[in-house]
Amino acid sequence: MRFVKGHGTENDFVILPDPDGELELSAALVAAVCDRRAGIGADGVLRVMRTKLSPEVAGQAGEAEWFMDYRNADGGAAEMCGNGIRVFARYLVDAGLAEAGEFGVATRAGVRRVRLAETGDVTVDMGAPRVLGHSTTTVGGHEYDGLHIDMGNPHLACVIGDPVTQLDLGHQPAFDPAIFPAGVNIELLNPVGPRRVVMRVFERGSGETRSCGTGAVASAVAAARLAGESVGTWTVQVPGGTVAVTLEEHTSHLAGPAVLVASGELTL
Repeated sequence: MRFVKGHGTENDFVILPDPDGELELSAALVAAVCDRRAGIGADGVLRVMRTKLSPEVAGQAGEAEWFMDYRNADGGAAEMCGNGIRVFARYLVDAGLAEAGEFGVATRAGVRRVRLAETGDVTVDMGAPRVLGHSTTTVGGHEYDGLHIDMGNPHLACVIGDPVTQLDLGHQPAFDPAIFPAGVNIELLNPVGPRRVVMRVFERGSGETRSCGTGAVASAVAAARLAGESVGTWTVQVPGGTVAVTLEEHTSHLAGPAVLVASGELTL
């Protein structure tokens, strides 16, 4: 199999070009690819497939030629990935499969519009965040309250007083399985200035990652709620860099880098 390696603020992915849907992409294979010692190493896999050939999303083929089949590092399929879709779009343009500008990408959470030039940052229309209530998580013996936010995938975004840089996220934070039966991405954040937050994230199926695009939007929503605001642009600082989240009345946008770093042949 051919592969390309890329990252968005150090949230890294293995891209597997499979336009005709010929790969048998089992959970075990994905986990082997993402293994950082015995595989290539990544937070997830992005399979590039023609939308019309995937029964899951064939109904989106009229709006998007390409389907981002995203899998977490444990092999589980996920609905959406904000950093992944930027890297996916950069790959499409770099590989000549799409022209720079604006186009749609099919995901399990629906079509997302991306905008990019030949080089530079990529902006994604992430859709309208849905705040579904409150829940709690326990990290290092401390319980934190957070907002349950649906970004196409589930999030629990917690504004906390403890410095997020000092937290131990080496283990799965506790959460309520009755509220999150399919698991949840947990963001812990500190406001550090006007419309600026520092965030760390524990992603379901991948563990702590250096960044999370959908999580950055969820964090901006939580910070905005705390500040009594609903629209505007927030800077979200993650261990792997910085992204910009713009909250609008009926949607949200995520902007940040997408870098392709290597390509080759996978022989697992």
